[in-house]
Amino acid sequence: MEPDSLSKIRDEIVGCQRCPRLRRWCAHAATVKVARYRDQTYWGRPVPGFGDAKARLMIVGLAPAANGGNRTGRVFTGDPSGDFLFPALHRADFANQGTSAWRDDSLAMRDAYILAAVRCAPPANKPEPSETLACRPYLVREMRLLQPRAFLALGKFALDALVAVLRAEGVVEKKRRFPFGHGLSHDLPLSPVTAETRRIFISYHPSQRNTFTGTLTAPMLDAVLKDIQRFLNRP
Repeated sequence: MEPDSLSKIRDEIVGCQRCPRLRRWCAHAATVKVARYRDQTYWGRPVPGFGDAKARLMIVGLAPAANGGNRTGRVFTGDPSGDFLFPALHRADFANQGTSAWRDDSLAMRDAYILAAVRCAPPANKPEPSETLACRPYLVREMRLLQPRAFLALGKFALDALVAVLRAEGVVEKKRRFPFGHGLSHDLPLSPVTAETRRIFISYHPSQRNTFTGTLTAPMLDAVLKDIQRFLNRP
């Protein structure tokens, strides 16, 4: 049997047809374009993860935006959330630049891998539980391959999706609770592969609603990323 790989997972995600409602919505958004992007060819397919194949940090978001990742073909790319997130990742040295415009631009992640819990843009940005569950195997496989030491959950949806995977994998007990709150972190059991400590870090989602209202500011996100850097680089 061919060994699993991030490239194999990527190809399977791009060709995924598990959720008819989401596939219809992505195709609709790619055809009925917003005016400012009417001359662009939308990606219009599920959006795979992106980043360093040796990453110690896995960043988990909600889902691609209809006119963001569904247009550009890369998670958190081409929408206000990415415009807020990638400068912060650049300041923390997890990215080589602070802009992310298109899937084949010069952006490169450093020691970080970023993905969405749901790989297709959902209507009203609200995936159904069955759709989140259908995407779970991809996250499981990426986690097994990367064996990250740190996780960054961007928003409660991402935290819940991540914790569900950790429970399914037997990493944490099903009865254990993981409170949500910006700046909180939760220790995980040692990795059986690397025998290293692991930790979940939490941030509010960098949505336009959160950043415009000041619920999430650049210094707030910088502080979480600094905590992650200290954790990864401690002796």
